[in-house]
Amino acid sequence: MVVGRQFNKFNSGTKRKWSGSRYAPKRKVCSFCVAKAKTVDYKNPLKLQQFITDRGKITPRRKTGVCARHQRILAIAIKRARHLALLPYVPAHLY
Repeated sequence: MVVGRQFNKFNSGTKRKWSGSRYAPKRKVCSFCVAKAKTVDYKNPLKLQQFITDRGKITPRRKTGVCARHQRILAIAIKRARHLALLPYVPAHLY
Protein backbone atom coordinates (compact mmCIF):
# COMPACT_ATOMS: atom_id res chain seq x y z
CA MET A 1 0.00 0.00 0.00
CA VAL A 2 1.39 3.39 -1.02
CA VAL A 3 0.99 6.14 1.53
CA GLY A 4 0.84 9.81 0.49
CA ARG A 5 -0.12 9.42 -3.16
CA GLN A 6 -2.76 7.68 -5.17
CA PHE A 7 -1.84 4.55 -7.09
CA ASN A 8 -3.33 4.20 -10.53
CA LYS A 9 -3.19 0.68 -11.95
CA PHE A 10 -3.81 1.91 -15.50
CA ASN A 11 -1.09 4.55 -15.51
CA SER A 12 1.77 3.07 -13.56
CA GLY A 13 4.96 5.04 -14.01
CA THR A 14 4.33 6.54 -17.45
CA LYS A 15 4.55 10.27 -17.95
CA ARG A 16 1.40 12.16 -18.83
CA LYS A 17 1.46 13.71 -22.26
CA TRP A 18 -0.37 16.93 -22.98
CA SER A 19 -3.07 16.65 -25.58
CA GLY A 20 -3.30 19.54 -28.00
CA SER A 21 -1.34 22.77 -27.95
CA ARG A 22 -0.96 25.01 -24.95
CA TYR A 23 -2.73 28.33 -25.11
CA ALA A 24 -0.33 31.27 -24.99
CA PRO A 25 -2.26 34.54 -24.71
CA LYS A 26 -1.01 37.64 -26.44
CA ARG A 27 0.90 40.00 -24.15
CA LYS A 28 -1.21 43.02 -23.21
CA VAL A 29 0.45 46.41 -23.45
CA CYS A 30 -0.37 49.33 -21.16
CA SER A 31 -2.35 51.84 -23.22
CA PHE A 32 -1.10 54.73 -21.06
CA CYS A 33 2.56 53.75 -21.55
CA VAL A 34 2.03 53.52 -25.32
CA ALA A 35 0.54 57.04 -25.30
CA LYS A 36 3.36 58.18 -22.94
CA ALA A 37 0.79 59.61 -20.53
CA LYS A 38 2.16 60.90 -17.24
CA THR A 39 -1.26 61.26 -15.63
CA VAL A 40 -4.77 59.92 -16.10
CA ASP A 41 -7.41 62.63 -16.40
CA TYR A 42 -10.31 62.07 -14.00
CA LYS A 43 -12.43 64.53 -16.04
CA ASN A 44 -12.63 62.14 -19.00
CA PRO A 45 -15.34 59.63 -18.03
CA LEU A 46 -15.45 58.02 -21.48
CA LYS A 47 -11.82 56.90 -21.12
CA LEU A 48 -12.33 55.80 -17.50
CA GLN A 49 -15.43 53.73 -18.34
CA GLN A 50 -13.20 51.33 -20.27
CA PHE A 51 -11.60 50.35 -16.96
CA ILE A 52 -14.75 49.72 -14.87
CA THR A 53 -17.19 46.82 -15.16
CA ASP A 54 -20.90 47.09 -15.80
CA ARG A 55 -21.32 46.63 -12.05
CA GLY A 56 -19.16 49.69 -11.32
CA LYS A 57 -16.04 47.85 -10.11
CA ILE A 58 -12.51 48.76 -11.15
CA THR A 59 -11.23 46.12 -13.58
CA PRO A 60 -8.03 44.33 -12.47
CA ARG A 61 -4.68 44.68 -14.23
CA ARG A 62 -4.69 41.14 -15.56
CA LYS A 63 -7.78 41.91 -17.64
CA THR A 64 -6.99 45.43 -18.83
CA GLY A 65 -3.24 45.04 -19.35
CA VAL A 66 -2.40 48.29 -17.57
CA CYS A 67 0.99 48.44 -15.83
CA ALA A 68 1.19 48.66 -12.02
CA ARG A 69 2.11 52.34 -11.98
CA HIS A 70 -0.77 53.40 -14.20
CA GLN A 71 -3.20 51.05 -12.41
CA ARG A 72 -2.58 52.96 -9.17
CA ILE A 73 -3.04 56.31 -10.93
CA LEU A 74 -6.12 54.97 -12.72
CA ALA A 75 -7.74 53.80 -9.48
CA ILE A 76 -7.29 57.26 -7.93
CA ALA A 77 -8.72 58.93 -11.05
CA ILE A 78 -11.77 56.62 -11.02
CA LYS A 79 -12.37 57.33 -7.33
CA ARG A 80 -12.13 61.08 -7.94
CA ALA A 81 -14.57 60.84 -10.86
CA ARG A 82 -16.98 58.87 -8.69
CA HIS A 83 -16.76 61.49 -5.95
CA LEU A 84 -17.64 64.23 -8.47
CA ALA A 85 -20.51 62.11 -9.87
CA LEU A 86 -18.85 61.69 -13.27
CA LEU A 87 -18.88 57.90 -12.84
CA PRO A 88 -21.35 55.74 -10.94
CA TYR A 89 -20.49 53.96 -7.70
CA VAL A 90 -23.09 51.30 -8.49
CA PRO A 91 -25.00 50.33 -11.65
CA ALA A 92 -28.33 52.00 -12.40
CA HIS A 93 -31.23 50.67 -10.37
CA LEU A 94 -33.95 48.74 -12.17
CA TYR A 95 -37.36 49.74 -10.84
